[in-house]
Amino acid sequence: MNRDEKQNAVAKLKNIFTNAKMVVVVRQKGLNVAEVSELRKRMRNADASFQVTKNKLVKRALADTNMQGLAQHFVGPTAISWSNDMLASAKVTAEFAKENDKLDVIVGATQDNMLDKKSLQQLASLPPLEVLRAKILGLIQTPAQQIARILSEPSSKIVRVIKQQHKS
Repeated sequence: MNRDEKQNAVAKLKNIFTNAKMVVVVRQKGLNVAEVSELRKRMRNADASFQVTKNKLVKRALADTNMQGLAQHFVGPTAISWSNDMLASAKVTAEFAKENDKLDVIVGATQDNMLDKKSLQQLASLPPLEVLRAKILGLIQTPAQQIARILSEPSSKIVRVIKQQHKS
């Protein structure tokens, strides 16, 4: 890799670390081409990305970014996954790591926080946003339904009493 290629690579990585909402650092120990291709396919389907990295270039790119705390974790064969969604890259990476012991999740970061392996796994175990929205909507609607039932109850009792009086 010549000097211009290195500068371009650092610029692309810096752009990732500056703009991505989530970056996950992984250690990949002998993933073959088919496994990396499968991981990248899953990432694309989730609007996330995966890239094997050169540690020296990543450390340069991390300088002066909110994610510079990640630099210490770039030792040995590393790679990153990232997304503009807080969950996408963490979910896909964690799922793939469960299925394949050649990939080990190390650490993650958002623009505001560093996340350890345990925090990333908890984040990855959250249900999809649509499911969370449906649950919240259900919780909001339940009290409204109960209030409507309570308010309609007295009037239905009055109607029943009147019907009974007319029958007698």
